[in-house]
Amino acid sequence: MYATERQHLIEHLVTAEGRVAVVDLARRFGVTTETVRRDLDQLESTGVVRRVHGGAVPRTRASTAEPSLAERSAQSSEAKLAIARRALDAVPADFDGSVYLDAGTTTAAIAHLLAQRPAGLRALEVVTHSMTVAHLLAGAPGLSLTAIGGRVRGLTAAAVGAQTVDTISRLRPDIAFVGTNGLSAGFGLSTPDPDEAAVKRAIIGAARRTFVVADAAKHDAELLVSFAALGQVDVLVSDVAPEGALADALDEADAEVWVA
Repeated sequence: MYATERQHLIEHLVTAEGRVAVVDLARRFGVTTETVRRDLDQLESTGVVRRVHGGAVPRTRASTAEPSLAERSAQSSEAKLAIARRALDAVPADFDGSVYLDAGTTTAAIAHLLAQRPAGLRALEVVTHSMTVAHLLAGAPGLSLTAIGGRVRGLTAAAVGAQTVDTISRLRPDIAFVGTNGLSAGFGLSTPDPDEAAVKRAIIGAARRTFVVADAAKHDAELLVSFAALGQVDVLVSDVAPEGALADALDEADAEVWVA
């Protein structure tokens, strides 16, 4: 297989899976890891991918780029489910409190698992402004669901706007699971849309403890609007441990890191 053909296939894999690993690609194509690293260097130089520790992720072409909910659901689905399972270690069987679920595909994976909780556990109070999450949890046994309204963004199926922010600011959930489009040492947590950022900012301000759930594709990415500093994160739950400046900044901010 020619290098150009292999690189074309790698580009498709990155787009489809959200992240590729050097070792996996070497095994798939029957080449050395050094060859794969050269391929990724070439793809990065042309703006196709962004190199991360051990592999590559899609390059965000603009600070306002935002894939649809359906597109994001198809990306890194196994990693997001693993992150969801690890995140729910914060909600043991005897947990007696309230949980806020942000909008997003990883938080939707958490909702999917919560809906499968065994009968007989303590009742759990769940609040969300996500229409997707609300749909997953409506009628689930052992859960009391509160859905916050507002203007719904079609791209994310999430309520946004002043009404939504005001309602959230009047809450005090014990735990909030918050998603992010970007997570970096210098810019903190970020997202492309100002209205989504305002809602996320309100969630973090309201919660007693904030758990950020983000797969490795979000590491070191910076989108248009920063909605929180790393110092506001209690726990980061990810599929890969952060490296370099991001790892140092999280440590300095005294944020725990849970690896799924």
